[in-house]
Amino acid sequence: MGLRVLMLTWEYPPDHVGGLGRHVCHLSEAMAKLGAEVTVLTRGVHGRPLIREQSGVEIISAVPYDLHPPNFVTWTAQFNVSLMETCNKLFAKGRFDLVHAHDWIVAYAARALKHSWEVPLIATIHATECGRQKGLHTPMQHHISQTEWWLCYEAWKVITCSAYMKNEVQSLFSVPGDKTEVIPNGITEPWFKVTKRLSADPMLLYVGRLVPEKGPHILVQAMKQVVFHYPDAKLVVAGAGPMEGHLKEIVYNNGLANAIEFTGHVGDKALYDLYSRAWVAAFPSSYEPFGIVALEAMATGTPCVVGDTGGLSEIVDHGFTGFKVEPDNPDALANTLVYLIGDRKMRAQLARNAKEHVRRNYRWEDIARATLSVYEEVIEANAKRSWFGTVYEARRPRVLRREPALEPAAGDGQGAESGDSS
Repeated sequence: MGLRVLMLTWEYPPDHVGGLGRHVCHLSEAMAKLGAEVTVLTRGVHGRPLIREQSGVEIISAVPYDLHPPNFVTWTAQFNVSLMETCNKLFAKGRFDLVHAHDWIVAYAARALKHSWEVPLIATIHATECGRQKGLHTPMQHHISQTEWWLCYEAWKVITCSAYMKNEVQSLFSVPGDKTEVIPNGITEPWFKVTKRLSADPMLLYVGRLVPEKGPHILVQAMKQVVFHYPDAKLVVAGAGPMEGHLKEIVYNNGLANAIEFTGHVGDKALYDLYSRAWVAAFPSSYEPFGIVALEAMATGTPCVVGDTGGLSEIVDHGFTGFKVEPDNPDALANTLVYLIGDRKMRAQLARNAKEHVRRNYRWEDIARATLSVYEEVIEANAKRSWFGTVYEARRPRVLRREPALEPAAGDGQGAESGDSS
């Protein structure tokens, strides 16, 4: 019998907010193929089966209480109570070897399970509130950041998807270096099988949430210069988010309605088709813990231009597997896009190099093996400790000691935008 692993996540396919759900899905399925017994506990929806199996992974849904929460933090607390109820029933039927929590939204349930069932806890921090918001500006953001610290404190090991995120977690939350592990995201085989059928006219592609840190507004601004040099060029924006209205306003004000198309969120098959036709993909993020969309583009043989930040800087080798540009700089982005549109030989060279790089370094099987190795290390160490009567005082790092009190008033305006995972 393999390791019994309980994954806690607030999103899982077919429900997507960012890349977290896909990460948990592909990691769980890859570990199941290696012999682990993986159960995923995630957010449920009324009318959907509460228990299902997919690719060897048991998926159990906990439906959040429908008590009309005034803000996202209150919703999260209600969701965690539902998670804990379901988890306790699962543990009553048979113990798990460990719990693996993904981001702060499941922190309350993860911590409760750790102590009530005396089971080791692993946490993956996919992004931080401080990074997403470029600082902590509201009581809710301070509360979310404090919860992220709490999850890191309670976890035996903290996994991040890039060295950039490891440094961020260590800096923000005072996590010791030997407590953190860097294990990247991966890519599935279908992305490598996309056949390029380039559109007749230059087509640029953006895939991702329409939020400030992803930089879609920078790309839309850059298109004015791109169209000046290549009047037939077109940008396809595949994604949804709170910036959509603002982006369309920029498009209208700059006379770019014929050059930019908004598709909304699209599924994998539609994405394969878009990547098949795209000349260049652009991801001009100013904050990016990893950047799985860049991996997907590179795997399809689509040259990438990315913001020189975070995990994107680690994925892309400038001039060899793609191009990096200064974040928040539409002129630099436009110049690079214009250059690549005009240089077919360079695009082909980047595509070949990038595809080989991704195939060699970002296979889910290897990522699953690395994660299981961390599990085994933690389980071995846990076997040598005694849980009974062990109580530790949680001391917050100075950066989080003086946060203002959270006021859960209706009309807070934060909604699900604050705290969403990338």
